[in-house]
Amino acid sequence: MSDYPAVPGPDAAEDPALRLLLEQLQARHHNAIYAILLYGSCLRTGDIYEGLLDLYLVCSSYRAAYRRPMLAATNWLLPPNVFYAEVKHNGKTLRGKITLISLHDFQRGCSRAWFQSYIWGRFSQPTRILYSRDQQTRELMESSLLRAARTLLHNSLPVLPEQGTVTGLWEQALGLSYSTELRTERPGRSIELVQSSREFYSVVTRHHAPSLGFGFTVYDDGGELSYRSEVAAAQRRSTQLAWSLRQVQGKLLSVTRLVKALFTFEGGLDYIAWKLERHSGESVVIPDKVRRAPLIYMWGYFWNLYRRGVFK
Repeated sequence: MSDYPAVPGPDAAEDPALRLLLEQLQARHHNAIYAILLYGSCLRTGDIYEGLLDLYLVCSSYRAAYRRPMLAATNWLLPPNVFYAEVKHNGKTLRGKITLISLHDFQRGCSRAWFQSYIWGRFSQPTRILYSRDQQTRELMESSLLRAARTLLHNSLPVLPEQGTVTGLWEQALGLSYSTELRTERPGRSIELVQSSREFYSVVTRHHAPSLGFGFTVYDDGGELSYRSEVAAAQRRSTQLAWSLRQVQGKLLSVTRLVKALFTFEGGLDYIAWKLERHSGESVVIPDKVRRAPLIYMWGYFWNLYRRGVFK
């Protein structure tokens, strides 16, 4: 049995629209899906009809999941690929941002084998397994999710305060991960995320504490779970350098993924505009020339959005 904490949330067996969406995704990818994971704001709020579901499809292989070699190649070269999907049922529309990754890449992405935090940073937050092919696959997913949280802690502890609260530890660790991408969320998003899932992070931290190293220990301090660590100065310097490199590399990869999404994500420009507006509160209108020739004009357009502070 896995020690991954139970994460409450929607159940495809109880929601017909969600069940229909998962069935359509399985059919679209030729039944090559091993597991379907849900994380993000819809899971936290419990309202899957507000905004976009963040769904990760973990497939057996890219070749098995696609009939178009180009999509398989782009997913392999720069995982993952992102798509949009929706279903209508009883007057309601369920919308999802669908991300596809192979089992091999997902497992590596949750571990220290991946330098970038793109996967292990995301899946350090509560995640619900909506579908798994069998019990063995479910346990494999749960162990990978636990490994993602351990990877974030291990890579963050050396640059964080040597003592403090566990909630503060996770707020700062997730903040480091956010800083490696072009983000549209308002400041304080990591605080909001951790505060809404305090019990989850307490359980995960206790689970990993004995194996983290750095003299890491957790203890109860007047009802607040707290921690101590001991990190050598040389380790602090090398870890800070690693995060500086992740920030530069990660933002470049974010731009590259945006460009890729123009070809893999139907309505990609409109999705990007919607997401930027939703999180920044700023009006975002895609000019006609960007729609006509995105590879030529999108660079200047997104640079202007960056200067306006629409994303960071």
